Amino acid sequence: MDLEELDVSVDNGSIDTVLLALTDMQGRLQGKRLHGRYFMDEVAAGGSEGCSYLLAVDVDMNTVDGYDMSSWASGYGDFVMKPDFTTLRRVPWQPATAMVLADLFTVEGDPVYASPRQILQRQLDRLAGHGLTAFAGTELEFVLYRDTYEQAYDKNYRDLIPANQYNVDYSLLGTARVEPLLRRIRNEMYGAGLRPESAKGECNLGQHEIAFHYADALTCADNHVIYKNGAKEIAAQEGMALTFMAKPNIREGNSCHIHFSVRGRDDRSAMLGDGPGHLSVTGQRVVAGLLATMRDFCLLFAPNINSYKRFQPGSFAPTALRWGVDNRTCALRMAGHGQGMRVENRLPGGDVNPYLAIAALVAGAIYGVEHELELEPEFVGNAYQDASAGRVPATLREAQQLWVGSPIAREAFGADVVGHYANMAQVELAAFDAAVTDWELRRCFERL
Repeated sequence: MDLEELDVSVDNGSIDTVLLALTDMQGRLQGKRLHGRYFMDEVAAGGSEGCSYLLAVDVDMNTVDGYDMSSWASGYGDFVMKPDFTTLRRVPWQPATAMVLADLFTVEGDPVYASPRQILQRQLDRLAGHGLTAFAGTELEFVLYRDTYEQAYDKNYRDLIPANQYNVDYSLLGTARVEPLLRRIRNEMYGAGLRPESAKGECNLGQHEIAFHYADALTCADNHVIYKNGAKEIAAQEGMALTFMAKPNIREGNSCHIHFSVRGRDDRSAMLGDGPGHLSVTGQRVVAGLLATMRDFCLLFAPNINSYKRFQPGSFAPTALRWGVDNRTCALRMAGHGQGMRVENRLPGGDVNPYLAIAALVAGAIYGVEHELELEPEFVGNAYQDASAGRVPATLREAQQLWVGSPIAREAFGADVVGHYANMAQVELAAFDAAVTDWELRRCFERL
C-alpha cells in the first residue's frame, strides 16, 4: 500500500496501528506500535526515535561492552527510525495493522553504519557502480512443535512434541497434518505483499520449508525478516511454536539457502554465457569471488555458536568450499536454466541475518569482478570427501578471527562495521565460554 491509502485507511478505521520496524544485528524486527493517526500526523514525515542500544545488545537484550556507536560512556542516546514507504504493507495476521520498515540515522542525519539494512544498501550501491544489479531468494527451514512458546520455555526446551513424528520430506500426507498452519502462513504472507511459491516437508521431525519468489536483493531481505517474524506470530496464535535456529537437535539443521544472481543494465542475466557451468566471464568472476571470500565472510553467513553445529559431512550442509552444477555437496551450487540460472549459497542457516548475508554475497561478487578472478574447475562428485578443498570454518571463534584479520572485509565493509560485528561474536563467545552446559553435567557430575 502507499501512504495515501494508509491515510484513508486510518481515517475510516480499517487501520488503527502502524508498526515502525527496524532489523537488529540478530536479524530480528524491533520497533514501535504507533497509533495510526499519530503515525500520519507526527511520524510519517520525520520518523521516530529509538535507543541506539538496539544495535549494541546481545540476543537477551543485555547491554554489553565493546561497541563504539552505543555505550554507557556515550549515554545510550537515540537514533532516528525513518520509514521507507516502499516497504509499507498491511499485516493480515494482526487486526487493523500496517507495517513499514525503517532505515536508521543519527540525530545529526548521518546513516547508522552498523544498521544491517544500510550495510546491504551500501554494497548494492557499490555493485551498481559496475553496472550490475543483484537478485536473491532465501529458502528458510523451520522445525514446528505442538507446544506453545511458553510451554517450551517452561520445559527448558526439552521433550517438545514435533508436529510430525517421522521424516515428511516431500510427503503430502505428512504435511497435511499441519496444512492449516502452513496454509495460513502462505496466504497471510501473500496478503502482506510477499509472493509465496510452495510449502514442503523436510527431513527433521516437524521440519518444513515455505519458499517465496525471488526479488531484488533489498526486497528479498525485507521479505525475509517480515516472513520470519510473522511465521512465529502466526504459530503462536495457533498454539504452536516454530524455530529457525540452525541446529535445534541432533537431526538435520535448519538451512537458509540463498539463491543469488546479477543482471546487467539490460536487465538480463550477466552470469549466463558459454563458459564452464554455462557461466559468462562475469559469472565466472562472480562465483570465483564468492569462493575466495567465503571463509573471510563466514561470520555474516553463520553468526552464532549454534550455526556451526550444522556443518557435518553428509548433512546437506556444506563443509567444502567448492562449486558444482546441481551438486548439493558443494558450498556453491549452480541451479536453474537460462535467465533463471543462479548460484545457491548453501552455507547459511535459518538463524542468519539476511541483510548481512546478502551483503556478503554482493561484496564477494564485487571482489571477483574487480580482481578479475579466474574460476577453479567445477567439482564433480562428493565434495565432503575432497580433502584438498578449503573448509568452512568449524567454529564461531575461527570465523571471528578470519573476519577480524581480513583485509578484504575491511576494504569492502569498512573497519567500523568489521569491529562492530566482531564484537557481536565476541559477546556470544564470552557468554558461551562462561556457561555450564547439560553436556558437561551429564559427562562430569558423577564420573569425574
